[in-house]
Amino acid sequence: MSTGLIIALIVIVAVAVVAAVLISRARGPRHGAGLKRRFGPEYDRAVARHDGDTKAAERELAERVERHGDLRVRPLEPTERERYEVRWTAVQERFVDAPQEAVAEADRLIAELAADRGFPADGHYEDQLAALSVHHAHHVEGYRRVHRVAQARAHDGGAGTEEMREALVEARALFEELVRPSRHEAGRHRAGVAGDRTSPAAGRGHRTPSLFHRHQAKES
Repeated sequence: MSTGLIIALIVIVAVAVVAAVLISRARGPRHGAGLKRRFGPEYDRAVARHDGDTKAAERELAERVERHGDLRVRPLEPTERERYEVRWTAVQERFVDAPQEAVAEADRLIAELAADRGFPADGHYEDQLAALSVHHAHHVEGYRRVHRVAQARAHDGGAGTEEMREALVEARALFEELVRPSRHEAGRHRAGVAGDRTSPAAGRGHRTPSLFHRHQAKES
């Protein structure tokens, strides 16, 4: 074998190794500490669900990254974002008089918003939740919780008002992450807000605590 051919083979192997490393980094961490950093509290939940079996939990999380790590999130148009913000405000206001209906609507709203951002849709809740956990690991529990409360209402008479309130508050964090502009959209979004001070969604994000306090006062 000639020296030139040996050098060419070495170069090909080196390029293949570098490409594999770059692909692996692009898809995210697969094992151990990398998965724990990526998933945060979701990592601990997976371990608990597997009765403390770390290896089994890491296999599950690595499989989620493999399936959903390359998902490209679709940007929202400003009108779409405003529509979702208005609908979420309506959910919060509805909670005062109809908490069960408000929680059920919040569950549907997050599912619809996630689908519009490019996450799995068509009623595939478990697949959608898994994909969200890869990209929004620190807030996906809110969606899981509000969905569980909404389903409990449908099957066994429903959860208590305080449990529903806590679920809705926790789910709001994921809603805000999903509706928020991505980095490359942020400048355009801020400019649009500055140019339209009459937006019906403007300033509504601070109304939730008073609404929930009104509900608690109504019960007492």
